[in-house]
Amino acid sequence: MATKIIMLACAGGMSSSLLAKHMQDAAAADGIDAKVFAVPAELIGDDFAKYHPDVIMIGPQVRFVAPQWQKKLDIPVAVIDMLDYGRMRGEKVLQTAMQLLAAQK
Repeated sequence: MATKIIMLACAGGMSSSLLAKHMQDAAAADGIDAKVFAVPAELIGDDFAKYHPDVIMIGPQVRFVAPQWQKKLDIPVAVIDMLDYGRMRGEKVLQTAMQLLAAQK
């Protein structure tokens, strides 16, 4: 399987960096070839052009940016479940990202 690139975006990139680590660990444990990284929401455009992610997961605190990116991009863009985000459930958020990718095919 080719590497899946998953971008997380939140207000400053700090809390999503921790979630990205949990997701990366879950991917490794599940044998999923994925690169998960986090950025501040204001850098989505720049980092999209730089890294070409397969899916973008938006932190619930900046959910208002999701519609604009859903319209602009031809990849899945979704808001992370608030409870999964707050509890840093990397496995659950990874599963959601992988389901979005599977549904896109």
